[in-house]
Amino acid sequence: MTEDLTTREDADHTDEEYAPSTWKWVRDQIAEYEASGGTRANTLRESGRPIIVVTMRGARTGKIRKIALMRIERNGAYALVASKGGDPRHPGWYHNLLAHPEEIRLQDGPEPFDVVVREVHGEERQAWWELAVQAYPPYADYQRKTDRTIPVLVAAPRK
Repeated sequence: MTEDLTTREDADHTDEEYAPSTWKWVRDQIAEYEASGGTRANTLRESGRPIIVVTMRGARTGKIRKIALMRIERNGAYALVASKGGDPRHPGWYHNLLAHPEEIRLQDGPEPFDVVVREVHGEERQAWWELAVQAYPPYADYQRKTDRTIPVLVAAPRK
């Protein structure tokens, strides 16, 4: 991750380059998660299912964006499921990750760390998809609601 992204991310969200979510509950959850080192606001609302926070650069604006996603981890890598609740379009963050796959930070606990993201296909996608549905069964319903194949990306720590 570039020095600028790290500095902006750690700047208490006051830097003009950080563009918080337009959804208040997402903004609040991310702020509380980060402030507590992942000890609070670490589940998807009332579901009780754990989340991670992903920080990225916007594909069009270049601004820093943060999202909370379901925690789906295997051997130190994480699945990022671009479900958008079964919407016919991919979520905006999906395009951000593809545009800047090496400028990503992931937080799963007290400290964020740099990751590289890639989209997976075929058998590898299927294995991650099954793990994702096991972690969060509504993903299967989301896939049935849409004609698009819901993308799965894998975030692995940068070496």
